[in-house]
Amino acid sequence: MSHSAGLKGLVVSRLRLSYLWVVALSVAATPVAMSAARVFAQTDVLPQYAAASRGLEYAHLSVVDGPWSIHIVRIDRGDNALEFVSALAQGTVYGLATVRRQVEALPKELGRPVAAVNADFFQIRPGPYQGDPTGMHVVEGELVSGPIGTGFWIDPAARPRIGAVYPRFEAAGPAGFHASFAFNQDRSDDKAVLYAPSMGPSTRTTGGVELVLAHSGQGPWLPLRAGLQYCARVTAVRHGGDSPIDADTLVLSLGPTLAADINVPAEGSIISVSMRTAPSLEGVRTAIGGGAILVKDGKAGTWGGRQPRHPRTVLGFNREHCYLVVVDGRQYGLSIGMSYPELAELMLGLGCTDAINLDGGGSSTLWLLGKVMNSPSDGRERAVANSLILVDTKTDTESSE
Repeated sequence: MSHSAGLKGLVVSRLRLSYLWVVALSVAATPVAMSAARVFAQTDVLPQYAAASRGLEYAHLSVVDGPWSIHIVRIDRGDNALEFVSALAQGTVYGLATVRRQVEALPKELGRPVAAVNADFFQIRPGPYQGDPTGMHVVEGELVSGPIGTGFWIDPAARPRIGAVYPRFEAAGPAGFHASFAFNQDRSDDKAVLYAPSMGPSTRTTGGVELVLAHSGQGPWLPLRAGLQYCARVTAVRHGGDSPIDADTLVLSLGPTLAADINVPAEGSIISVSMRTAPSLEGVRTAIGGGAILVKDGKAGTWGGRQPRHPRTVLGFNREHCYLVVVDGRQYGLSIGMSYPELAELMLGLGCTDAINLDGGGSSTLWLLGKVMNSPSDGRERAVANSLILVDTKTDTESSE
């Protein structure tokens, strides 16, 4: 089946099957969650997938009683030629681009893009760090944003993982110098942040002391990779902030309050820089930050209080498939969005054992074979910080054999 024929043949089904999507919610569930429970119990919707590409299927669920408009891409985990990669808008931490533009900019040697969604939450307001992903981001093995909270990654054995990841980033040097640091983000007066070339041309900081670091000649160097330790030489000590970042240097920025309380290494000093995380991300080539873990080991999460509905982007998986899901929202007559409890039940209903919420709202975008399939709530595609892209690594010759 051709790609276009597969997409044109998509149908929406609302079949009544007694065993499907029976939502079990406690009596403490919010009115919003209970409303979803009734809808799913009454409609028992079943996705009718149509082949979109080898190892890739698409379904669109339209539930009138929400209403909900739900877009689902199901990926065969048994097809080893299908791989997840990630993209960073404009190639730097401070930068934004639509999912479509990020797909178009993907290096061709990574494979043919077949599906994509927006990824992490990010700094959306204009300013020096607009576009900074909130959590971790690994692009082709290079760490470009440090972990904060939860995320999704592909481990070295090619298995999908979700969970909390914690930074253990540390720098140490002579005269008792020691500093824990964050990575490629805004720096406060009492903290330290390490900046790499992936940040952009400069640190964009104000005040403080900044150590310009070059390779000492020992051990690995750039690009930075999670889990490794680096040996650096301080080539300059700059005051005032906004230090330039060259292609082969790092900058360790110390806030003014912190710098006043520690022994700042002098020019020529050798310092160690550790990029460890817990759990370890060593050897990981693709990772993105995320939000709430909706389903873990086959069990839905729990949330207290009233749960708002928004447009949502979700990634889930089980032993056989991975799922990219976008639920449209904030559009009267089309789709009202979903709460976390509703999303968790949706992903369980699809058969996921694990699922994580990604950035939503106007950012929610599902791209498939050259087309945005959902209806973004902004009325157009929003420029976002990063994206998760599924590529087909088989050549045209291999695919036709």
